[in-house]
Amino acid sequence: MRNKFLETGEAGFHPVRKIKVVLSGLAFAVRYDFSVTYKLFLSVAVLGVFFLFRQWVDFLLLAAATAMMLQAELFNSAIEALCDFITTEENHKVKVIKDISAAAAGICILLWAIILLVEGYRVLHFIIGS
Repeated sequence: MRNKFLETGEAGFHPVRKIKVVLSGLAFAVRYDFSVTYKLFLSVAVLGVFFLFRQWVDFLLLAAATAMMLQAELFNSAIEALCDFITTEENHKVKVIKDISAAAAGICILLWAIILLVEGYRVLHFIIGS
């Protein structure tokens, strides 16, 4: 893909190539980062239940929360990998950067977990109450 700022690379926009890059990055994260893997599979399972019971608002709310959580996890993993690539030695500034990144991911994970628990309770109540 052409870099418009550096004027390097191939010219033209290729949406299929963009999709391949996205899927490649997600596959890498799922394969090598357990925190991404289990959260993604847990969300897909609960989303399947919402889809099955036609709970569209719940489905969309959890899908949005899952997307936000995964995005935060992926950014956190990328920032940590970049920091580890730059220096393997213990560095206070790198620790602060990693801690801030983890805090941002943690906030998103907390919101995702709350939504997952509340919506899961509602679906369980719906199933048992019916």
